[in-house]
Amino acid sequence: MKQYIINVPQLQSLSKRLSSFSVIVICWVMWGYLLYPIITAINWVRGDYDVINEMRWFGGYKSLLDLLQIYVGTLIIIGIGWLVWILLRKLRRQFTLNAAQKTLSDDEVSRFYHVEKEKIQHFRTQQKVTVFFDNDGKIVDLK
Repeated sequence: MKQYIINVPQLQSLSKRLSSFSVIVICWVMWGYLLYPIITAINWVRGDYDVINEMRWFGGYKSLLDLLQIYVGTLIIIGIGWLVWILLRKLRRQFTLNAAQKTLSDDEVSRFYHVEKEKIQHFRTQQKVTVFFDNDGKIVDLK
């Protein structure tokens, strides 16, 4: 199966850009939050006195074990959520929309995209087609 990717981020709306950026930031913060106890434990084993004092202040290795239990539980919950998401996506793909089953004629496609019918028929037989868009996302040229 070929994946066709149209990489035109300027056509995304501002809300889509902000939401994807906020998801990226949240994921990086969660990643750092989950790595912090591991880094602290490594520094504690290495003999870093600042970390040793911090560990004593927070209850020593027993509190570290409690935190590790919380982290493992968090990772399990994230993993279960991820598996549920995958299963839901797989179930969702099984159902096709009525609009996906509809076939369009060349006239309808040429009217919608403002491309001549002869070009559509010609490029249908080609193995590789390059589509050029303007800043508004409309087709400018086909090669």
